[in-house]
Formats: sequence, C-alpha cells, structure tokens
Amino acid sequence: MILVAVDDFLFRSKIRQVGKLAGVELTFVKTPEEMIEQARTLKPALAIFDLNSASLSPIETIAAMKNDSQLASIRTIGFVSHVDAARIAGARAAGADEVMARSAFAGNLVDILMSAGTPRP
Repeated sequence: MILVAVDDFLFRSKIRQVGKLAGVELTFVKTPEEMIEQARTLKPALAIFDLNSASLSPIETIAAMKNDSQLASIRTIGFVSHVDAARIAGARAAGADEVMARSAFAGNLVDILMSAGTPRP
C-alpha cells in the first residue's frame, strides 16, 4: 500500500498508470488531514508527496507524520524541482526519508513503486 499526495494531474496520471502496470495498490489523498487519517488506517509502506503542492501542505504533513509515534516509521519520499533549494531543505528538515528531483522521481517511478508496493488482492 502506497499513499500518494500529488495534485498535479500529469503526475497523478503517471503514478496511477505505473502503479496499475506494476500491480501495486495506491491510494490518492487530497488533504493533509486525509493523509494522516489514511496513514493511521492503512499503515502504508510509503507516502509520496509533491513538495510543490500548496493545497496538500507537504512539508508540514511530513513533519506531522514524523513527529507521530504511530506514523514515524512510514517511509516518505518528496519530489520537487531540482532548483527549489528552500523546499528541498524544508522537506529534509521535516524528516522526509528521501527528497528527489521531479525528473529523477519520474525516471525511477517503477522502482519506487515496486520496492514499496504490495500486490493488489
């Protein structure tokens, strides 16, 4: 199970398509509160964040997860433009397990999903 907090339509579509081909279960969330709630309920292996999303408050949500004993062990990956040094530093300070450039995320998406995904029932 992988939780995905991405509001960019193209990236959502790409993640959904690759997840389907890889046979991994994905759940897309639309708010920080939904991310926290679903993380508690589903206990995902991975949470993916688009660090450029204003509506999803990714850096604050990552910090909230990492400061919660029930959620701290969930692996978090954030992706962002490679030139956005402030968001990169913010995500790392918040406790993101991995921060990568959008291009690296897209290029490694199959491996990312396969390494954390669980097959659909």
